[in-house]
Amino acid sequence: MGRVTSLDDLPLREDLRGLIPYGAPQAPLPVALNVNENTHPVPDEVADDILDGIARALRDVNRYPDREFTSLREGFADYLGHGLTADRIWAGNGSNEVLQHILQAFAGPGRTVFGFGPTYSMYPLLAQGTGARWVVGDRDDDYSISAEDAARQVRAADPDVVLLCSPNNPTGTPLGLEVVEAVYDAARGVVVVDEAYHEFAPHDAPSALTLLEGRPRLAVSRTMSKAFAFAGARVGYLAADAAFVDALRLVRLPYHLSALTQAAAIAALRSSSTMLRMVDEIVEQRDRISATLVALGYKPHESWSNFVLFGGVDDPRAVWQGLYERGVLIRDVGIPGHLRVTAGTEAETTAFLEALASIADPAPTASIGSAS
Repeated sequence: MGRVTSLDDLPLREDLRGLIPYGAPQAPLPVALNVNENTHPVPDEVADDILDGIARALRDVNRYPDREFTSLREGFADYLGHGLTADRIWAGNGSNEVLQHILQAFAGPGRTVFGFGPTYSMYPLLAQGTGARWVVGDRDDDYSISAEDAARQVRAADPDVVLLCSPNNPTGTPLGLEVVEAVYDAARGVVVVDEAYHEFAPHDAPSALTLLEGRPRLAVSRTMSKAFAFAGARVGYLAADAAFVDALRLVRLPYHLSALTQAAAIAALRSSSTMLRMVDEIVEQRDRISATLVALGYKPHESWSNFVLFGGVDDPRAVWQGLYERGVLIRDVGIPGHLRVTAGTEAETTAFLEALASIADPAPTASIGSAS
């Protein structure tokens, strides 16, 4: 046999041919604001507690971890509240694995997954990877969705799984609970509300967790990657009916959450109030970015997340490149005339705004100043 030189030489599934793996550009720049990470480090006192937990777990690392990750599920139930119990919680290596479990259980070959575009770019890849067909619906010009229109589109598509990103990535758009209710009533299959950025929404914004009772086909997913500054730990989770959680056991790999991951996440949850203090700082920088973008002549969209999508960019590639050359990395998400930037620390935000102001694109410049 000759050497395999490309994917074309392998007996790959036909529906995977021509696909491109998920991934944002990575570059060793001083200011990286392109993948919606929490750029604040884990507080030292919490890091010490996490290290202690990992050290204890290491003593038994020769044994398989708790397959049911019971303590971690109890921790998530306590954190989420809403009367949730451990049997209604699931977790995985990032919310992407949790979503993959859902699609493995409820989608798959011959089935469809529906979402309103533009939305999280992993949704179609997850659908494709599980053999399901991705169907994309429409949003209004401001990226919002009305309950009536959402229900109409879901009834017409009749999908097996509906994925609702709330607030939406990459636009930051909030999603009203009336939309979730209308979609659930219109859907035959399961409905998943992806609340990866919920902690950055206004404090009085209700979560779809309030809708779980009496809706066994509804699940609400979250992540520790964003608000908890835990992107490198890879921990995502969901809340749903206990029967829904049982379905996910059918497709998960054995012992899919390592003992070290469980220990780190349990320790972080114990210090959730400390970990979440940085959220208000991030929201302050997000709003500062939006206000300054307006002054610079751009058109930021309303955001309830830790990033800002802004339009009015005549040449996104040139602006992206200009920022890159100034040591700032942001994201071109493929929406014409738009770019997306993560809200980082005050210093990172200042660096981005000053770099952007130095690039001639639309209108007048503004004072960058510090956050106040």
